[in-house]
Amino acid sequence: MKILVATEKPFAKLAVDGIREIVEDAGFELCLLEKYTDVSELYLAVADVDALIVRSDKVTKEVIDAAKNLKIVVRAGAGFDNLDLAACTARNIVAMNTPGQNSNAVAELAIGMMIYMFRNCFNPGTGAELKGKKLGIHAYGNVGRLVANIAKGFGMLVYAFDPFIPADKIKADGVTPLDSVEKLYSTSHFISLHIPATEETKKSIGYHLLSKMPKGGCLVNTARKEVINEDELLKVMEERADLKYCTDIAPTNAEEMKSKFTTRFFATPKKMGAETAEANINAGLAAATQIVKFLKKGDKTFQVN
Repeated sequence: MKILVATEKPFAKLAVDGIREIVEDAGFELCLLEKYTDVSELYLAVADVDALIVRSDKVTKEVIDAAKNLKIVVRAGAGFDNLDLAACTARNIVAMNTPGQNSNAVAELAIGMMIYMFRNCFNPGTGAELKGKKLGIHAYGNVGRLVANIAKGFGMLVYAFDPFIPADKIKADGVTPLDSVEKLYSTSHFISLHIPATEETKKSIGYHLLSKMPKGGCLVNTARKEVINEDELLKVMEERADLKYCTDIAPTNAEEMKSKFTTRFFATPKKMGAETAEANINAGLAAATQIVKFLKKGDKTFQVN
């Protein structure tokens, strides 16, 4: 069987070497398509493969139609909105992600963003410390738990809202569970956002919640762009000169936000959450391992469709 790693932005060499070892030790063939510049190259490369590993590359219906033998596609990372799940399901192709492999990298970035924003984006002037500040974790999954753990080391007071996680589980981590998202936003100096982009969550973070934040509050988004109501975010930041927004996913109106709010707004030039050597390697090796387990044993543990 043939497994293709198709990455417009390639894995690190260590990751590729590790993927090759896992795949070839299982008796399968590994093919690479790296730094491709046109989707037509991807169409050709997938034509005869049984399995596909991607990073942020888009696996559209057209890609799936071109992959006549495809049985499984794995997105090396936590998000999977670059995979056309409906098209996969229609062809009985298993779609997976690799949850948890990038979590520490994203959590460290979130904490770094908090320091950056409370130190005036490293410009001259008096900033503030994290110690003693209240941090709200919106969605207490893999990344949220790690952010909470690091934040406690800084002496922050940590709260969380997640209707899918039992309160006693959150309490066991030394974190205070709150029973409404409104309480979370009205309590917290920082909100660390970790909700996925679903039909229920898209544009759910807007004026209603952000206007409740305490004076000097800061929203840190390492999740998804789509969950922010950008028009309402702009409105509340215009009305309240104390609020800050820091994001790993630049909003559509990033230039306007930057010109209006200077050190109250920061967006990374491109998504950096998983941009560490460790996360790069971990996600790639996990993707290869999951494919081998599926092809040999039918293991569908991380299926998302």
